[in-house]
Amino acid sequence: MSARKYFSLLFMIFIFSGITNAQRKPFFFIQMTDPQFGFIEANKSFEKETVLYQKAVDEVNRLNPDFVVITGDIVNKATDSIQWAEFKRLTSKIKPSILVYITPGNHDISNNPTQQSIDEYKLSHGDDKFSFRHKKNMFIGFNSCLIKADAPELEQKQFEWLENELKNVKRSNNIVLFCHQPFFVDKPDEPEQYFNIGIEKRMKYLDLFVRNNVNYVFAGHLHRNASGKYDNLNMITTSAVGKPLGDAPSGFRIVIVSKQGITSTYYGLDDMPESINLKLNNPNKIKHK
Repeated sequence: MSARKYFSLLFMIFIFSGITNAQRKPFFFIQMTDPQFGFIEANKSFEKETVLYQKAVDEVNRLNPDFVVITGDIVNKATDSIQWAEFKRLTSKIKPSILVYITPGNHDISNNPTQQSIDEYKLSHGDDKFSFRHKKNMFIGFNSCLIKADAPELEQKQFEWLENELKNVKRSNNIVLFCHQPFFVDKPDEPEQYFNIGIEKRMKYLDLFVRNNVNYVFAGHLHRNASGKYDNLNMITTSAVGKPLGDAPSGFRIVIVSKQGITSTYYGLDDMPESINLKLNNPNKIKHK
């Protein structure tokens, strides 16, 4: 081999190694949910939500995650354009380098969404689902309101999309899903209630997720923290950045992803870490701080 070819080969190995190592580097993202502008004062005002969400935006910019996912109930009243405008105004302050993904909640498109309400949401606020790869991990967001509601045609159309996305996932370290309503709060066989998905539909989706090696589903809606497991699937429900209904204060979840696994911790807005330690000593550990 000539010296020129030898050094060219070494250069290619160096470049490939750099790309591979970059893909293996740990990173973190933030899940926040239920800012729900207007909820605290029953749509009379949203000043309190503005204060809370501004704090959340400031912390996002300071911590500098790879991306942010907001899992629904952006506003308390879907038809209130002023509530939406305030959310958009504050969200626009997030650094352009930090991408923000959103899944809709029932307060954003109603408890009984129709094709018209979905189209109106998409026109004003973007798609109701997303899918992207990031550093050898797959992230998919979808509209769980269609699953909770009695909207069989819309739900089936989305189910086929989700099934196809999962089937076509290339080799990934983790597959992580996002939606508004949790499929279950504590146990996969718990009775149906307002805060979860009906058992028949629940099992349809949980089995789909397990068959396709989904690791995590992150949701909101509950306004308190909860977690449960079905087979190897972790169902994580995160408390509200707006008005909490549980013991945890207003805040958001920080999720660390590394080649060892995933760990997530919920922090109150006044209890955020100074920095994020990306050394994952306890993979698959969930904390509700």
